[in-house]
Amino acid sequence: MVQLQRLSFILLIFVLGACSTYQSKIQGSRNDLKSGQVQAALDQLKPLAEKDSDDQLVYLLDYGTALQIAGKYKESSDVFLKADKMVELNDYHSVSKIAVATLGSEDMVQYKGESYEKILISAYLAMDYLMMGQFDDAMVEVRRVNEKISKIRQDGRKNYELNPYANYLAGLIWESDGKFDDAYISYVDSSKIDSSNPFLPEDLIRTARKSRRTDDYQALKKQYPQVVENPDWYDKNKGEVVILVQQGWGPEKHFSPVDNRWPKLYPVFSSTNSTKMTIDGVGDFHSKMVYNVEQVVIKTLDDDVGWMIARKVGATVAKAVVADQIRQKQGELAGFLAAVAMRVSDRADLRQWSTLPKNFQMIRTWLPAGEYTMTLQGTNGGNPTADRWENVKFTIHPGHKTFLSWRSLR
Repeated sequence: MVQLQRLSFILLIFVLGACSTYQSKIQGSRNDLKSGQVQAALDQLKPLAEKDSDDQLVYLLDYGTALQIAGKYKESSDVFLKADKMVELNDYHSVSKIAVATLGSEDMVQYKGESYEKILISAYLAMDYLMMGQFDDAMVEVRRVNEKISKIRQDGRKNYELNPYANYLAGLIWESDGKFDDAYISYVDSSKIDSSNPFLPEDLIRTARKSRRTDDYQALKKQYPQVVENPDWYDKNKGEVVILVQQGWGPEKHFSPVDNRWPKLYPVFSSTNSTKMTIDGVGDFHSKMVYNVEQVVIKTLDDDVGWMIARKVGATVAKAVVADQIRQKQGELAGFLAAVAMRVSDRADLRQWSTLPKNFQMIRTWLPAGEYTMTLQGTNGGNPTADRWENVKFTIHPGHKTFLSWRSLR
């Protein structure tokens, strides 16, 4: 630190700190997705996701999501698998990069992903496999969800970060495969994390009965007296259509207007807040929210404030020591310039899985086996929006669930 080249190193940090943020790099592709120019977004994201960098993981997450939106499920699954392996291999920070981040910006270290993001990787992989009809591969990801939740619990993370959506999706997959006891256990696990899912009471009662858990079934009937059992649940000639709806956009992370050393989350407006499914010759059905991504993202940042404050205090002390040592050896001007460079380059880490939706919703209904045509219409307060998917063909198989995925982008 007493050498002139050390001063150059500090000034280099200043230059790096002045570079564009992750949010500014990703904004163009997000705008393209919102306007329906999905291929343009993919063209922007692909080179970023393929480039080896400290930001590669977060670019892979956004690229994988964009591919899923485009209906390119095989390519999406390949990208999410790569991201999943990266999470496992890179769950550490090198000493040298920690030092750089301490003297400069926190976004100079490798992005590791938030706990809820790590679980959602498996959920997105499961959705990709479901859309390709690869139920065995979807089941593998279901098991991975449980493994990840166990590890995150050991790390002492908050309960809401364990992601009830992933557990709930696991229950749907188990049930569609006829493994009702496993489905019941997954629904129970999901309810323990968050019992607000409006579908859960029916799912718990249905799978408790189908798995012959008589005591649990009777207890659940008393716990949820408002649930009226539907004969279609037990009709072997009928199946269920499940629309996995990703609604809107999660909050964006930007610099706090008070101090750019701190991040602030800004909710993103959506003209669509729900979805109506119209099945020709059958009727209309409306989406219900099963997982609030926006709420989890905001809670996670709020809970990390204490950790960020402690880290900033330590970094401030370290920068003062480095600047003083440079001043002593290189003179007042050198020390002053080093202090200024480190202060200016000190900024919040704005990286996040930025293509996540505001929330996950579902539309579900039981139907006789056969071929159907439907339309999905985005709505706001009952009024139609620009989000629309017409003439969608699907098949209901006896005793199984048919999964379809849709993202409202406006």
